[in-house]
Amino acid sequence: MPLPCCVPGRRPTHRPWTQADAPSLHAAFAADPSLEQQLGCRLDDVGQAAGYLETALADSPQRRSFAVDMDGTAVGNIGISAIDRRHQTAWVSYWLAPSARGHSLASRGVAAAAGWALGDGGLFRLELGHRTNNPASCRVALNAGFRPEGIERSKLRYGRERFDVETHARLDPVPKISALPLQSPGPSTS
Repeated sequence: MPLPCCVPGRRPTHRPWTQADAPSLHAAFAADPSLEQQLGCRLDDVGQAAGYLETALADSPQRRSFAVDMDGTAVGNIGISAIDRRHQTAWVSYWLAPSARGHSLASRGVAAAAGWALGDGGLFRLELGHRTNNPASCRVALNAGFRPEGIERSKLRYGRERFDVETHARLDPVPKISALPLQSPGPSTS
């Protein structure tokens, strides 16, 4: 049974991105410049955000991206990327705008995306990784049903600093947390 909404008086959902989300994407980036590390680029204006939506968040046979929506405003992303149909595997990533953090939205969004990927998405194994100095990201993974598998030493580099990454994987479709409602992403692009 789904839990009641985790943000009192608000109804979060999980849906495909649209070009109308460019201002929200830009606002999230402006509120947390450290998202540049996560996104791998800068989104200094709405035009750059619109371009990012067209290139990095557009669905393809190798990628599905879901906006975490709060009252009609995109406040985060849950991505399923590096989709390998032969091996039925993919990589999961996630981020939230600062205003949306602390309400279990990332965990619930990852649970929803993983449920889609391991069900209608036709995948068998999902993987993700987080910097070992990011305990909040680890909680997201664990709450969404991902199990730790090990540490990859010095895997990521941001600026001049390298970071160890803890990897997690999920094979089963049952999360530990109530998934966000998912608006249909449409037919699979496989």
